[in-house]
Amino acid sequence: MIVTRFAPSPTGYLHVGNLRTALMNWLIARQSGGRFILRLDDTDPERSRDEFADAIREDLDWLGLDRDTEFRQSDRLAEYRNASRALEAAGRLYECFETPEELELKRRTQLAAGRPPVYDRAALALDQAALAQLRTERQGYWRFLLDRRRIEWDDGILGALSVDAESLSDPVLIRGDGQVLYTLASVVDDLGTGVSDVVRGSDHVTNTATQIQIFEALGGKPPRFAHHSLLTGPGGEALSKRLGGFSLRDLRSAGIEPMALVSLMARLGAGDPVELRATLGEVVAGFELTKFGASPTRFDPAELEILSARSLHQAKFTAVAETLAALGVPRDVAPLFWDAVRANVARRDEIAGWWAVCQGEFAQAVENADAEFVAEALAMLPPRPWDAATWADWTGRVKIASGRKGKSLFMPLRQALTGRSSGPDMAALMPLLRGPPASG
Repeated sequence: MIVTRFAPSPTGYLHVGNLRTALMNWLIARQSGGRFILRLDDTDPERSRDEFADAIREDLDWLGLDRDTEFRQSDRLAEYRNASRALEAAGRLYECFETPEELELKRRTQLAAGRPPVYDRAALALDQAALAQLRTERQGYWRFLLDRRRIEWDDGILGALSVDAESLSDPVLIRGDGQVLYTLASVVDDLGTGVSDVVRGSDHVTNTATQIQIFEALGGKPPRFAHHSLLTGPGGEALSKRLGGFSLRDLRSAGIEPMALVSLMARLGAGDPVELRATLGEVVAGFELTKFGASPTRFDPAELEILSARSLHQAKFTAVAETLAALGVPRDVAPLFWDAVRANVARRDEIAGWWAVCQGEFAQAVENADAEFVAEALAMLPPRPWDAATWADWTGRVKIASGRKGKSLFMPLRQALTGRSSGPDMAALMPLLRGPPASG
């Protein structure tokens, strides 16, 4: 069975880059009838907050990305301790004592000598007396002893990859304060929950190389890895510094439709044109991981806004029924109202403006030059109730009486009845107009 996971740290709000990872893993699981896990990587107690964990769940729920199970890493600290003991017993975990300043000095010295800045494993040469002395002076931290060979795997997106472990520093797995870091905790969790496939950003390729060896050192089989490209801005600029403006929370507040966002992210970078989908089932059916490439992928907010407006225009009444009910649109009127205005709203918060128009709550917009014409035209309006034929019948009579036609006829009348110069088909809107003006 395919088992995937999304593992955000609850130290901030999800952004579009996070969504890309979450969505790909969710789609792979749902395509195969497998399982999708939400894992909250909260081993950093100073930065992890419950409010961010709640926000992560809210964002996933908004997009319809359901989970089969969920857990926190902070509940599995005993498992990480057991794994670290096993690695130490196998000679693959060793204690180090260099300060950040000492490590930086080593790095500069290596670079100046034309050597790669790789940790020199000086701690392995310490005898028991030296170790005991250092433990009285400072906190030690723990590194994983890499087997310095070439690490190879078949990446689900990037193809055959290999990393020479000679070029890598032994990764730190446990900090001096005892905090277990992502590199170890993630491997232990993936093994413990049977994760079979991991899709994540290409900035994790080096992590993958080291983690493959940790999987093997713990007696487990590494999952299948796939590394998607990173997002850039519309001009190709790095997006990382701008992600705060593209949090899912902000996009939701800005009125972006969830199916537009999911449809875009499921195709962005795949080479195929983006297709707006009506349901998550359609997104699942049309997803192909192998079509994604290694090139940086441009995310254009303007494209998302256009897609979101299209999504709203195509939305069935059932998709907006709760929104209309919250505005006070009567149940018997709501379907007709939505059919009339749907093509004229780009965001849900614009719906309220059209309902206000129907209630007669708008500012007068008739030009002074048209005031006398409008007053005479309004006097010719038939009494309510109006129906789908009222607009054509009324404007036909006004045309004959005034001699006006085209824009000079229709625009002032639309302005008089709606306060706007453009909008829905007036034949569909007039039966919904319940407020003034009813006469000149």
